[in-house]
Amino acid sequence: MKHVLGHFASGVTVVAAAGEDGPAGLAVQSFASLSLDPPLVLLCVGKNSTSWPKVERVGRFGVSILAEDQREVCAALGRPGRDKFAGLDWTATEDGAVHIEGALATLDCAVHTVQEAGDHLVVTARVHALDAREDGTPLVFYRSDYATGVFS
Repeated sequence: MKHVLGHFASGVTVVAAAGEDGPAGLAVQSFASLSLDPPLVLLCVGKNSTSWPKVERVGRFGVSILAEDQREVCAALGRPGRDKFAGLDWTATEDGAVHIEGALATLDCAVHTVQEAGDHLVVTARVHALDAREDGTPLVFYRSDYATGVFS
């Protein structure tokens, strides 16, 4: 299943929040727009994630849609460990949402629902603010590697 579904190209996001212990976050490929009214997004997180419970506790989080030149950000946030944010440029909002500097777009979200689904959690979140830059190309993941393409 992993091999076959690896043929579906996806963008890469960082989901992150700043809590009492500092920033917590993870790289997420399973991310999608869910509803325009109300504004909702959907993401899927592995049940074994040690970062998601920290993000969920804050209640608010940022989604940063990564640009093609942010592979190192994906690698840092995709690995287990304590100080994933060391050496990364990021900012936090007053509500605790963390944005990665240089991302193509950012969203400020609040946890709406969390449901178990197999070995993952399906999270829906209400979007409270969003922003995007007009230049750049997305970081794309395809067949267990980064991919590039021509976008206009």
